[in-house]
Amino acid sequence: MQITWTEEQQKRYHQCVKFSSTQLDHDINALDGRSDLFLQAWKKCSDFGVFGWCFPSQYGGSGLDIPTTIHMLEGLGYGCADNGLTLGVNGQIWSVQEPILHFGSELQKEKYLASLCKGEMLAAHCMTEKESGSDAFSLSTSAEKVDGGYVLNGEKRYIGLGPVADIALVFACTDESAGQWGISAFIVERNSPGYESFTVDSKMGLRSSPFGNIRLTDCFVPEENRLGPEGSGVSLFVQSMDWERGFIFASHVGSMARQLDQCIEYARDREQSGQPIGQFQAVSHRIAEMRLRLETSRLMLYQIACLKQDSKSVPMESAMAKLHISEAFVQNSQDAIRIHGALGYLAEQGVERDLRDATGGLIYSGSSDIQRNIIARSLGL
Repeated sequence: MQITWTEEQQKRYHQCVKFSSTQLDHDINALDGRSDLFLQAWKKCSDFGVFGWCFPSQYGGSGLDIPTTIHMLEGLGYGCADNGLTLGVNGQIWSVQEPILHFGSELQKEKYLASLCKGEMLAAHCMTEKESGSDAFSLSTSAEKVDGGYVLNGEKRYIGLGPVADIALVFACTDESAGQWGISAFIVERNSPGYESFTVDSKMGLRSSPFGNIRLTDCFVPEENRLGPEGSGVSLFVQSMDWERGFIFASHVGSMARQLDQCIEYARDREQSGQPIGQFQAVSHRIAEMRLRLETSRLMLYQIACLKQDSKSVPMESAMAKLHISEAFVQNSQDAIRIHGALGYLAEQGVERDLRDATGGLIYSGSSDIQRNIIARSLGL
């Protein structure tokens, strides 16, 4: 496993920190619900080449290896306090671009992946429905085979980037009698007749990131837009979860590192009873625990990066990483508020925002309880 970085990799990391801290440094509170500001920041990420880092040059990418890409995404999170933006970036890369790269036809790669890598399109991953959350394969969205393609009907809920996505990777049932093996995946364009998107009311955290539902009503999708063979949706979804669960928190690990540095600085400067609060064991131990969670999160993140670089399947490892990093981010965010005291509780300081943003990680991409089920099954239980 790679645990040291070359001079070139370190240079790339620091370039990402500088870019995100200067170009993406906004009034965080002003970003809530502002899709226009989100899209401006997204364009800056696109111009910086973020979406093509780990993709082949023939599709507009940079051809970087996975560990280097993850290191750069961590740097992006360190410099950018907008967790909603960095989550959206990672979500598109790992849950849409990677499946198209590995399962798409050459036509699909040239038409969609190249545009995504260049930042010319935004994409949403559409699996969740009203009655299909943790039970992911109990889909009601249907895809009826017709001449030249399929007609899709159904509604996907709680979709990241849903209101602004140009294309959606939609999972639908093509053969109800086949159960989960009757599920297929489709690339659906926003301008398709019968495609509608809706913004969901304000959420607890990650408020800068557009979030909503996508409804398909007699929506025709040409056969060449089916991703992979008919009935391969479950296999595609399971394999894509290796990438999503393993890496969707790459930038959040950077946020945890920024959090830690801010807490250390505050604990050194803030005085009570005639001494810096960092000299009180209650505070110093919280900071020590924050560092421990950060380092274990990094180790799990980069272990998966090295395994995926070697084309390994990592369902248990990605579940463990998703579980550990999501819960570590919540715990570190709670400790950051305690260390900052009343100041940390004020919204204008931005400390409490990380806790609101981190909480969503316990739910999306499979809840913590689902990850524990996956780990247990992998152990033969």
